[in-house]
Amino acid sequence: MKPRVGWIGTGVMGRSMAGNLLHAGYPVTLFTRTREKAVPLLDVGGEWKDSPAEVAAASDIVFLTVGYPADVREVVFGPNGVLAGFAGGRQRTESPVLVDMTTSSPALAAEIYDEARSRGICSLDAPVSGGDVGAKNGTLSIMAGGDESVFRRIVPLFDVLGSKAVYQGKAGMGQHTKMVNQILIAGNMAGMCEALLYARRAGLDMDRVMNSVAAGAAGSWSLSNLAPRILRGDFAPGFFVEHFIKDMKIALDEAERMNLRLPTLDLVHRLYERLAALGGGRLGTQALIRALDGLTEDDPI
Repeated sequence: MKPRVGWIGTGVMGRSMAGNLLHAGYPVTLFTRTREKAVPLLDVGGEWKDSPAEVAAASDIVFLTVGYPADVREVVFGPNGVLAGFAGGRQRTESPVLVDMTTSSPALAAEIYDEARSRGICSLDAPVSGGDVGAKNGTLSIMAGGDESVFRRIVPLFDVLGSKAVYQGKAGMGQHTKMVNQILIAGNMAGMCEALLYARRAGLDMDRVMNSVAAGAAGSWSLSNLAPRILRGDFAPGFFVEHFIKDMKIALDEAERMNLRLPTLDLVHRLYERLAALGGGRLGTQALIRALDGLTEDDPI
């Protein structure tokens, strides 16, 4: 029999990910702060619970996809949280597993691991990359930290959610790997937006430009998936600006702790903060072009 799965958080990414598990035949129990967001999943067989603790009590494996480290902390450690629910839940033949797929703090991932282990509970930090398209298509890249034996146990479910799942090492290493991912994306996104502005100002045919550069050394996931959205004026979120700002701040804090300077990331972080100040926090990350468009030498960036 397939393990019973709990899923907490059904936003842009989580809704599709949980849906893929349901379609693969896993029994899925759901909780999210706004019940209406879970209705499409309930309509195809998901079961609603009124708290993270109730989800955990009914599940063998619980996945989290929430917004911020503070949300992770509340959902995991709170009085109605996952750890409390696992302790008072159903009888299981194996230790229950908590899989946090939120992009969060490496230190928090290690803290969760230690506390879970002290209670006989397994945990993985397993953030993902691939955006809303990867979540819908089940082609995410998953980067996991924790015990390798637990990772191997969860691989069949990861195979439903993504096209690649790689074990990165001890607890927190999945989150560190996601920081590498976000640093790469930050520089790439800024370069892509600047290039599109240059092409437009030069009077180039944008479709022809894209046809040339996307096939060469400048090609990237962002260029193939997000540049066409920019050209259509589509700034709907595949990944929220405000969440990317959070991710970059985590990476900058970790870099400072390691006595490492990342000036490009610092600049892109400030550009995204400018975008948020212009009211773009709930737009997709491709909306960075709005913060760059019209910049002058006098702008304090």
